[in-house]
Amino acid sequence: MRLCVCVKEVPSSLVSLRLDPDSRRLVRGKGRLNAPDVHALEEALRLRDEAGDGEVVLVSMAPEHAVDALRHGLAMGADRASLIADPALAGSDLVVTARVLAAALERERPDLILFGWESSDSGGAMLWAAVGERLGLPVLSRVWELRTDDGTVWGRRQMEYGFDVVQAALPCAVAISGAINAPRHPSLKGLVASKRTEVDRLSVADLGLAPSDVGETGARTRVLGLRRPPEREHGTMIEDDEHAAEQLIEHLIERGVL
Repeated sequence: MRLCVCVKEVPSSLVSLRLDPDSRRLVRGKGRLNAPDVHALEEALRLRDEAGDGEVVLVSMAPEHAVDALRHGLAMGADRASLIADPALAGSDLVVTARVLAAALERERPDLILFGWESSDSGGAMLWAAVGERLGLPVLSRVWELRTDDGTVWGRRQMEYGFDVVQAALPCAVAISGAINAPRHPSLKGLVASKRTEVDRLSVADLGLAPSDVGETGARTRVLGLRRPPEREHGTMIEDDEHAAEQLIEHLIERGVL
């Protein structure tokens, strides 16, 4: 079985997120693997190890410096990594990202595609559905438990009213909940081996896409402007005494609440 895990490099949690006022994009420097994607990788490694064979491939669309984040996934135990790094991708939105990842995944022809539920730098929780639609695959979301058996994938997921058990035929795309596992730490041997493992680089042309298909040109969303939120007004303190209830009612009437 070939398992592809779509991973994203996100800014470190120690760095404050900042938007560039000129490009209107998130300022990105060297970061780390998105934490929900690490849970998806751990699940892929578990499935491979339980089966006794198979291949786990990392797929990422990111700038060149994301290679170090991918090496963390290799150190955890992934077999290969493929990085789609191309200046033409700058300004890509969800639609373009799904198009690019789908093209890369078509080259791999995986049996199972795993995603983290969402990314810490955007929180859209939609990419897995967009990629699944482009590839014409069934999609299972919010999966807390996962198993495969005889060409079928089974998932247990938490819904508003309890738990569902869902199934789909392989190949399939699955969005993993962070509650599914506790990711392993890379071993010293894995860290050393990851430095020697070559990360495949792909360009837009390698995927058979035109420059007009990607980046700002191919994007279907536009950021029209940026502004700071208004300053918060200072709150009103009401002393806890025999007049507190009357003061609260008067305050609410002044504000038009009552």
